[in-house]
Amino acid sequence: MGSARARLATAQAGDEGSSPVEFVLVGTLLTVLTLGVLQFGLAVYVRNVVHDAAVEGAYHAALADTTLAEGAERTREIVARTVGTEYATEVIARETTAFGYPAVEVRVAATLPLVGLLGASRSMEVTTHAPTESLD
Repeated sequence: MGSARARLATAQAGDEGSSPVEFVLVGTLLTVLTLGVLQFGLAVYVRNVVHDAAVEGAYHAALADTTLAEGAERTREIVARTVGTEYATEVIARETTAFGYPAVEVRVAATLPLVGLLGASRSMEVTTHAPTESLD
């Protein structure tokens, strides 16, 4: 019984070899945390790009001398040029009313990046409105 206690005491007293283990554990944790923050930043960036492209497309489609198709195409073009063509999977422009006035609504269904630039398609949807311009 005395020898088991002596071995346990010497095992607890020495901490040789613990530095590499601590380095691996802490390094892994910090790497995962850093990659998570970068991925979140990328997702927010893609969401902002898609939203701004939808706003630009809605305002373009709301002009008196343009069509809804031109606004949708402008939205697709901005998203494709900025983050890639696979991020604007569905762009719909339609006439609607907002606050009792005629308006143009642009709805974009896009891919939300979950791992790098890969993600679930149509998992993010952005809808914007712009007041319709008239020549009256």
